[in-house]
Amino acid sequence: MLRISGYGQTGPYRDLPGFGAIGEAMGGLRHLTGEPGRVPVRVGVSIGDTLAALHGAIGVLTALYHRKVNGGQGQVIDVALHEAVFNVMESLVPEYSAFGAVREPAGSALPGIAPSNAYPCTDGWVLIAGNGDSIFKRLMDSIGRPDLGTAPDLADNAGRVARVAEIDAAIGAWTQSRDVQAVLSALGAARVPAGKVYTAQDISEDPHFRARDMLLQQETRDGYSVEVPGIVPKLSATPGSIRSSAPHLGDDTDAVLREAGLSTEQIALLREKGVVA
Repeated sequence: MLRISGYGQTGPYRDLPGFGAIGEAMGGLRHLTGEPGRVPVRVGVSIGDTLAALHGAIGVLTALYHRKVNGGQGQVIDVALHEAVFNVMESLVPEYSAFGAVREPAGSALPGIAPSNAYPCTDGWVLIAGNGDSIFKRLMDSIGRPDLGTAPDLADNAGRVARVAEIDAAIGAWTQSRDVQAVLSALGAARVPAGKVYTAQDISEDPHFRARDMLLQQETRDGYSVEVPGIVPKLSATPGSIRSSAPHLGDDTDAVLREAGLSTEQIALLREKGVVA
């Protein structure tokens, strides 16, 4: 049995109400999201709920494997929303424990890694990750600043972090006079990791998404045609597929309960008591 709640089934907060947004705040994510000195912002999707669901799925699979391999019984998987968020917060707590350092929001930059940031173009934004030592040199050559690429104190990440504002300004001065495609073409040729900040339209029109079956046309049970995300991860021997359209609430209740071994009479009794819809 998987139980997902705001604060888990134990502890002093176990009876408090919670949503994914609150889990994001308590788990440390909201404090880091946004620009320094500005209001903490939402990631843009319900990431707390998604992370809790993923942890729940991992827990269920682990429990099923344990039951199969060890001949054990079923068990309860306890997932708290804030813990699922906290579990992906990297070295947030060790940084504080070891050095008393409280990580703060850094906008689009990657703290302690340089250069890695979002830069303006004439028609949008690009993300450029030039933080490898050899990548940095190629990036500086591409933007016409070989002087920075060969500067002894910028040969490693620690030196670049110390001068990150200067480096970001140089990259931004180059990107802002070019469109996104020109920037990506130049950096792609130089083998510098870079990417456009995609909208839904960009995703829908991108050939790579389609080549990897990440955009699939489906018919809803109401007869509408809609494009939906494909299956992740992609398994070589047993690839996933969409076998049916999304159900309305309760469409598959009887089938699921019958598969679990309940009789028609038992299902009717559950429905009569309001246990299932």
